[in-house]
Amino acid sequence: MNQPPRVAPRSPNEALKPVAPPSPPPKVRRRRRSPFIAMLSGLFTAALVLAGLVGGGIAFVESRSRAPGPLANDRVLIIPRESGLTEIAELLQREGLIEYPWAFRLSALLSGNWTKLKAGEYLFKARVSQRDIIDIIAEGKAVEHSVTIPEGLTSEQIIARLKDNELLTGEIIQVPREGAMLPDTYKFQRGSTRQAMVDRMTRDQRRILNDIWARRPADLPIKTPQELVILASIVEKETGRADERTRVAGVFINRLNRKMKLQSDPTIVYGLVGGKGTLGRGILRTEISQATPYNTYVIDGLPPGPIANPGRAALEAVVNHSRTKDLYFVADGSGGHAFAESLEQHNRNVARWRQVEAGRREAGKPAPEASIDKAEPPPSPDSRTEAPGGARSQSAQGGAEGTRARAFDASEGTDRDPLLNRSFDLNSPKVVPALRP
Repeated sequence: MNQPPRVAPRSPNEALKPVAPPSPPPKVRRRRRSPFIAMLSGLFTAALVLAGLVGGGIAFVESRSRAPGPLANDRVLIIPRESGLTEIAELLQREGLIEYPWAFRLSALLSGNWTKLKAGEYLFKARVSQRDIIDIIAEGKAVEHSVTIPEGLTSEQIIARLKDNELLTGEIIQVPREGAMLPDTYKFQRGSTRQAMVDRMTRDQRRILNDIWARRPADLPIKTPQELVILASIVEKETGRADERTRVAGVFINRLNRKMKLQSDPTIVYGLVGGKGTLGRGILRTEISQATPYNTYVIDGLPPGPIANPGRAALEAVVNHSRTKDLYFVADGSGGHAFAESLEQHNRNVARWRQVEAGRREAGKPAPEASIDKAEPPPSPDSRTEAPGGARSQSAQGGAEGTRARAFDASEGTDRDPLLNRSFDLNSPKVVPALRP
């Protein structure tokens, strides 16, 4: 820094005199601030204040939206179609799920889910928070209902069940062909269409059938997947017991290999009533010999199509059938069947069954409701070279026409229907009498 040069005093007196102070610097003229800059400064300050307020408000709303709500008990609520954010908020307030609709709308806007809110039936737990309500509706976590389709129903019967379900909507375009739907328990949301359910059943049946068909044994006397469904439908209608399916399937496989008629009672019924599925009475003797395309007492081999919609277990039973020599079976009085390899053994089983029936009549017990859709076993030993596959036909001797059969039945439509209750013992005698010589 440059220092001013020092001036030497000319005399001691002059040196004692004070030095005059320097003159003040010239005043600098301040430039006048632009009004535009002043406005920007004010706006910036206001924005900072507003941002602080908004941030505080958002933090408050977020904390409130995550807090437990006012709902005292679990509640199922239906959000109607075409409901907007305002309508949903007002509905939630009326039903006691939220306190302030404006807070709900603001929370939905802040979460970004306000455009994702879906109509449907939702279950909300007690004290559910506002944020959880938004997430449940936006993600479409609707209540799931179920419909159970028992194995062995015809397509016409399945369609009737779907039409009776009031939670489903819409019409069914066309009844699928017999055997094309997979019986099972299906989950769905309220408002799902009946046609969508049918499409799902047929899609599942194709998938399961293709999987099972790919694992069939080489010696199976079944040539196509459709024939597999046909035989499985007969097995399904012949027995309601899971532990018997493979053995019943084995009887029919043995008969096919020996070129014997299958002689299955349910095929008679289907030939008479078709998709209705049940006669509602016993089979008449005249109907056993009545020629229909499905009557396996008359035709050779398999009928032209399935007689019901078999479940996966019945399809599996055909490809994994029991390797026995059984050719006959008859009801054994305990809800199952007695199997036989020879006609002589089969006739003894029939005689035993008749003793069970006679014991019931002597005790005054009514004939089992399972008698519908079945033909009665012959009252005397069958002397023919080929007895029915199910061994339930009436012989030309004895038995008045129109009498109800008393054999085991897996028909649909009674309170003892094993399709509805697989574990139910249709006859449940305490003691099955021994065969008298």
